[in-house]
Amino acid sequence: MQPYRRHPCWPEKRRCNCVRLVLAVLFVSGLWDSADVYASTSPDGSDVPLLLFSGFGTLGAVHSNNDRADFTGGFFQPNGAGYTHSWSTDVDSLIAGQVAATFTPELSAVVQAISRQGYNNTYAPQVEWANIKYKITPDLSIRAGRTLLPTFFLSDTQNIGYTYAWVRPPVEVYRLLPVDTNDGLDVSYRLNVADLANTIQANYGYKSTNLTNNGGTAKARGSWGVSDTAEYRALTARITYQYTNLTLPPLDSFFNAFRQFGAQGVAIANRYNSDHKPNRFFDIGASYDPGDWFVTAEWAYNQNNSFTGQSTAWDAGGGYRLAKFTPYLLFAGAKARPISDPGLNVSSLPSFLIGPAIGLNAALNSILSTNPVQTTDSIGVRWDFAKHFDCKLQFDHIRLGAGSSGTFVNIQPGFQLGGTVNLFSAVVDFVW
Repeated sequence: MQPYRRHPCWPEKRRCNCVRLVLAVLFVSGLWDSADVYASTSPDGSDVPLLLFSGFGTLGAVHSNNDRADFTGGFFQPNGAGYTHSWSTDVDSLIAGQVAATFTPELSAVVQAISRQGYNNTYAPQVEWANIKYKITPDLSIRAGRTLLPTFFLSDTQNIGYTYAWVRPPVEVYRLLPVDTNDGLDVSYRLNVADLANTIQANYGYKSTNLTNNGGTAKARGSWGVSDTAEYRALTARITYQYTNLTLPPLDSFFNAFRQFGAQGVAIANRYNSDHKPNRFFDIGASYDPGDWFVTAEWAYNQNNSFTGQSTAWDAGGGYRLAKFTPYLLFAGAKARPISDPGLNVSSLPSFLIGPAIGLNAALNSILSTNPVQTTDSIGVRWDFAKHFDCKLQFDHIRLGAGSSGTFVNIQPGFQLGGTVNLFSAVVDFVW
């Protein structure tokens, strides 16, 4: 098994759900000198850990050659590399930890949190995993509380850089869905037949996530989904469907301004406002990893009846392991619509409303241009220089689609829609 396929302290299988209990918990775990606390005995007489401490982190820096916009690694990061900082340590840097408790062979609990740059430009820790798990049978289990949604192929470990070759999962795919955790129920059933292991997972619940300092909150109501993960020898594949009643409120007041312009304005507001709009997400991904080399690919589709519209994204990559070094290539792309709209027909408006209508149309198209259309070609190398540590260097060449600012934020005057951007990233990942 290759060094970054799995860490022995993680509770789940190959692509575990080892996420996040932050510095305070890590400090407590340090009081135990990273030791497990044993308080029970299994039927075979061996000790069962009552408390298990583990964690992970990334220290990184990213440089962008474009100073008219920011490249960010996450949906909620307010700034990054480019305009705000020529070199940014916020894009990829994080630290996280986990406390897992085993009460009986059937009953367990886990709390995980992560500290990284958030919507308010601080590193305030966020609990992303806090649930109780009960095994009904060895293969059937139910969890209640906060869980990580299995929406993407790398969802289980997308924040754990040590578990994959590249610096970060491609932003084209992994920024499609703004909600990645769920407060509710999660049921999982695993079937093993010879060399085939198949896991079906279903979830239902609710989640709200802060978007801005002024109270803007993304709300996912009545969220439910199903995923199926199949593992056959060196091949792993996952397919996912996720439905969410999604609200993204920060722009609703802007779209409501269109309602003052009669029927055509009401139609525009209804088309693009994001209040209680159904969101449908579909993803399929696979990897083949016989040991010395690996390849992986993923395709995703997201449809929302609001200004975010319809998006498709994909990624494909692979690498070859040469002792402690893994050179790799990664390609990704995203397409979204709409990225423009004619807006209000000013010819039918009284003269005193033409100016405000032109301003609203321009603002609308500025918003729609943020729907990402871009491709990224990446080349990099990973070096496993010590036990549970790696160092990665990666170069990205990003090509933006005509009329789109791609996944960039903080767009400034002079930024070229449809242009190109080069990035250089260096990170150190670690687990314990």
